[in-house]
Formats: sequence, C-alpha cells, structure tokens
Amino acid sequence: MTLSDTVLMDLRLELQPETPLEKQLLCVPEFVRGLSWGVPRYGHPEGEVYKHVREVLDNIDQLPVDDFARERLRQIAFVHDTFKYLEDKTHPRDWSKHHGAIGRRFLEKFTDDPAVLAITEMHDEAYYSWRHLQLHHQPEAGKTRLQRLFNTIGTENLQLYYLFFKCDTRTGDKIQAPVKWFEKNIKGIEIVNW
Repeated sequence: MTLSDTVLMDLRLELQPETPLEKQLLCVPEFVRGLSWGVPRYGHPEGEVYKHVREVLDNIDQLPVDDFARERLRQIAFVHDTFKYLEDKTHPRDWSKHHGAIGRRFLEKFTDDPAVLAITEMHDEAYYSWRHLQLHHQPEAGKTRLQRLFNTIGTENLQLYYLFFKCDTRTGDKIQAPVKWFEKNIKGIEIVNW
C-alpha cells in the first residue's frame, strides 16, 4: 500500500462518502491534496481541510432537511474549502483566485446544479459582508458584497445558502457573530437551531 492509498483510505473513513459524486471526488489527486492541506490556525484549530469538512458534515446531519437538500449541502461541504492551498492572497485581492471561485470551477466538471455551484463559490461572502458592515464600518462595501451574493445565489437558494453558512461557521473556534447578524438582518430565511 502506497502513502497515497493510505491517505485516500483515511479520507474515505473520515468523510464517509455517500454518493457516487462524493466517491469520485476522493479519487481526484488535486482534490485529495486540498483536503490534506492545512495546519492549525485561527478559525481552523483542526488543521487539515478534511477535518473541517467532517465538522461541517456533522452539522449538516443535524439539520431538518430533505434528502435532496442534504445531498446538495454535502457536495458544497466537500468542495468549499478544498482549494485553499491554491488561493492567491496577494493585495489587492483577485477574487477570481479565491478558494471558493477555484472550487466552483473545479466542481463545474462534475455538476451543473446552479445552487451548488453558486454557494460553493460564494460561501464566505456573508462573512465578508458582515466584516465590512460591522467591523470596518464600510456600509457601501458591505451592501455591495451582500447584493452580489444575492444576485449570484438567487433568492430561491437563500435558505440553502443560510443553512450552509451556519453549518460552516459552527466549526472550529470561529466567532458566531456573523451568523447571528445574518439571522437578524436577512429577510426570507427560516432560522434553524441545533
């Protein structure tokens, strides 16, 4: 057994892929590399991306959603942070090189579900909007980001976005203020608790 076989077996045991797509993703070397990347850091004391994905999947399991919504949320969870290792963080930021945008382009090879693709790309956008509005007191920048989020995901996918945002934020040692702000200020979502 090679090292890569061992890593793949560990990822399968940890993530418990349920669908053919999830199993297929775990056979793509660049995807496996991304899941294996990471060291403990603020917001992600767990280190490697796959450990964070496991936490998000555990949160998804707590949601009162139908099988279709659960499958979509799991697809987003598998991919959303997996390409952090390729992200360009130079300034000024090129948002087309954000890990969410890279993840979306990767996922387009496997699905054409517009909600899954849009939420994968924009999964951090509510957090960035909150930062502009609440921390940096930049209301125009915050409103612009929020409107871009809504335009990209569509109002019909707002609840799915919210569910993923909450599942992603309730991990590691992330602050919960962005989710509380979203629940208080965004109309058209049904708040869930677990």
